[in-house]
Amino acid sequence: MKPTHPTRRASLHWLLGSTLALASGLAAAQGYPSKPIRLIVPFAPGGTTDIVARAVGDPLAKELGQPVIIENRGGGGGSIGALALAKSPPDGYTLGVATVSTMATNPATNPQLAYDPIKDFVPVINLANVPNVLTVNPKVPARNLAEFIALLKSQPGQYSYATPGMGSIAHLDGELFKSLTGTSMTHIPYKGSGPALNDVLAGQVGVQFDNLPSSYPHIEAGKLRALAIAAPRRLETMKDVPTFAELGLRDMNNMAWYGIVAPAGTPADIVAKVNAAAAKALNDPGVRKRITDNGAAVDGGTPDHFASMIRRELDLRKKIARDANIKVE
Repeated sequence: MKPTHPTRRASLHWLLGSTLALASGLAAAQGYPSKPIRLIVPFAPGGTTDIVARAVGDPLAKELGQPVIIENRGGGGGSIGALALAKSPPDGYTLGVATVSTMATNPATNPQLAYDPIKDFVPVINLANVPNVLTVNPKVPARNLAEFIALLKSQPGQYSYATPGMGSIAHLDGELFKSLTGTSMTHIPYKGSGPALNDVLAGQVGVQFDNLPSSYPHIEAGKLRALAIAAPRRLETMKDVPTFAELGLRDMNNMAWYGIVAPAGTPADIVAKVNAAAAKALNDPGVRKRITDNGAAVDGGTPDHFASMIRRELDLRKKIARDANIKVE
């Protein structure tokens, strides 16, 4: 009977193959990047995700020595772009912007989601933390949150709220708001924050749960009225807008975040290189100003720091979705 254990020649072939593969991977990492890098934004142009991505895109390209091409892949509350990233080669030439929607609320509310936020991605760096805000079109007859809640209760089902899509953080926050306040509104999902914002500005929809950067210029211009904000404290630029926590809605007081992730299997050396380049880009005064002027706070940190943020947010959103019985099929 022939032996079932590997022959010496087979073992040598396996060892040689493994060594060559490792050497090839190291060489690829050392030579990275040698061509343009694609950065997938899983929402339409004009929203907060797009604003943050474009704020760091050119400075990141400068640090890496190759163009960074922004590619908007909106739809499905960010899931279409996230899935496209998950299926991309793990070579560092396709990266993506990760949000609370793509990494936490979508997985928490959609059991049929085609990607796993933990297994299918490698965290690279968190770019910014962003307050969420509840705004209304100025035609809505409510000057503050108490008046708004009273209005909704007096006219149940008469108002709608716009979000970037099904399963988005805004959708989850909208349904949580209804549950906490005992009110009724119709959810109108869009393919990204930009289209949703446009219809609220035009008065087609009266209410929006959104991230502050995309809404802030319109709040300043008087085209939107901010009723409450999710932040640790009132913002210096919006001192008259109370936090949800102040108003007794502490469960609503959660900030959003925007970071960079890569497909699972991306070499650690490449992840480290992109992390270092992005950290330098975030230290650029112009980048910091562009982000903070829109109401966001620059973050940064290690891949492990971002990984812990993702896991913590995923656990939180699962609890909210479970308690509010929110499911997206």
